[in-house]
Amino acid sequence: MKSFLYKNTKINYSDIGKGTAVVLLHGFLENLSMWEAFIPEFSKKHRVIALDLLGHGASESLGYIHTMEDQADMVHYVLHELKIRKAIFIGHSMGGYVALAFAELYPEYMKGLVLLNSTSRADSEERKINRDRAIMAVKQNYTAFVRMSIGNLFSEDNRERLEEIIENVRQEALKTSLQGIVAALEGMKIRKDREVILHFAPYPMLLILGKKDGVLNYEDNLDQIENTKVDLVTFPDGHMSHIENQDELKIVLMAFLKKIK
Repeated sequence: MKSFLYKNTKINYSDIGKGTAVVLLHGFLENLSMWEAFIPEFSKKHRVIALDLLGHGASESLGYIHTMEDQADMVHYVLHELKIRKAIFIGHSMGGYVALAFAELYPEYMKGLVLLNSTSRADSEERKINRDRAIMAVKQNYTAFVRMSIGNLFSEDNRERLEEIIENVRQEALKTSLQGIVAALEGMKIRKDREVILHFAPYPMLLILGKKDGVLNYEDNLDQIENTKVDLVTFPDGHMSHIENQDELKIVLMAFLKKIK
């Protein structure tokens, strides 16, 4: 692992391989360890940068709210320091929101975009209320909130089958500080709608959704790519395609990377 100081805040990242850069952005309550099964494959032909986002993993918190723009500016700083001028971005859930903010702020860096169990849309009013409830819940009982949140990310059919793996995911999630969790929830709550990027961006884009995703309703998320050139891949399971459908996802992502010169 390596680290930079960004605005007096430690940022943790890994940098492996050579070739076209691929930037991996994890989701809420995750860290760069979520990509462990993918980095060895990707780094055979690409330079793979995986980051711990602000307030997650071994990266420190910058403030009481981490907006998606704050996260994107931090990613930009890291890429600038690493002298990377263009990259393919793969973002899981909140990582997808960060990738979209980055695409809006720094379009010249974009070579391709994968939204993995993610959406270009802002939170609905109902979702915003749920974010506030989550903030209250995590302040009241941090461990219970994290444990329950992680369980809900997997489809019901997989919770027993993947019990051991889910426990490992929980242990990683419990490394996220209370401030990091609250700052991320506040930032996701106020994020902008960026559906316009899916309609007009000139680079290849891929949306990957889970049929039984309890976080992002499958049907609700299909129409954001109507009349766009965004490719769609659907898996039969929940919000954690990188675990629930790991082998199939690996094939899909490798094919996407391969077609971008």
